[in-house]
Amino acid sequence: MQIFYAPDISEDTYTLDETESKHCIRVLRMTKGAFVRLIDGKGNLYEGVISNPDSKRCTISISGKTENFESRNYSLHIAISPLKNPERFEWFVEKSVEIGVDMITPLICRNTEKTGIKGERINNLIISAMKQSLKATKTVLNEPCLFHDFINLDFKCNCMIAHCNDSFERSKISDVYSKKDNAVILIGPEGDFSEEEINCAIQNKFNQIHLGHSRLRTETAGVAACYSIYFINQ
Repeated sequence: MQIFYAPDISEDTYTLDETESKHCIRVLRMTKGAFVRLIDGKGNLYEGVISNPDSKRCTISISGKTENFESRNYSLHIAISPLKNPERFEWFVEKSVEIGVDMITPLICRNTEKTGIKGERINNLIISAMKQSLKATKTVLNEPCLFHDFINLDFKCNCMIAHCNDSFERSKISDVYSKKDNAVILIGPEGDFSEEEINCAIQNKFNQIHLGHSRLRTETAGVAACYSIYFINQ
């Protein structure tokens, strides 16, 4: 059954926007009476049928609603440095949304080479990944944040910083994280976090972690961290 994004759904009928309508009618060639699913990005899954197969304003008659669809009993916030190659950062976003992440913050560190992101494009990738993986809650993409501003926020959860500096004592995620914990994980840039940043995180009670013996690219480390939390919570 096909899935479409309906962020402002509230009635018994819903009209898809022009982009979703065109995909539904012209690309997928769906017709009147076809069954579809809608997600609103707020945790709700709707079922319905196409009542007006217009390629610009396709109307869906809603027949059912499931609240808190596939909701998790933990939350995960990944703060990760943007990358010089934006496609690699976008790959991280896509895969982490498919696995399950609630919030992503582009983290501007001392060694970050490129500080900007294409917010609109990344939000579209998030929506596409939601539909692909059947997620009803939209991952929040925050504005880029400076490391020292982020580290001083008041997080009431399990906070971790993943880095590769062997002069600091690091633990496995499973040694510091417990099932159902809400978590914030920091992932550094290609040049890793600076010693000053690591020390600042330690002073702010962030647990130091590693993601295995291999030296991972930033985007791979981000996905590995997401999957580690997902795996522990299964």
